[in-house]
Amino acid sequence: MTNAEAVVDGDWEYRRVQLPPGMSRISATVQLSIQAEFSGWELSRVRLYSDGTRQVWLRRRRSLAVAAGLPGLIT
Repeated sequence: MTNAEAVVDGDWEYRRVQLPPGMSRISATVQLSIQAEFSGWELSRVRLYSDGTRQVWLRRRRSLAVAAGLPGLIT
């Protein structure tokens, strides 16, 4: 699973995750469920390419501390 850096757009933060071609749907579901459960991400978009690679966009709302740019606060 390859993670890209998060992109901020307004109130949302997006992260692209690329899943390799050999990964089963069940394994992909488990990986994405872990991201959702422990990091607060939700599914935004999934693209399945002809070679079997999945490109997944996850999103989550930005926290108020991060959006305000307050230093020293852990979110």
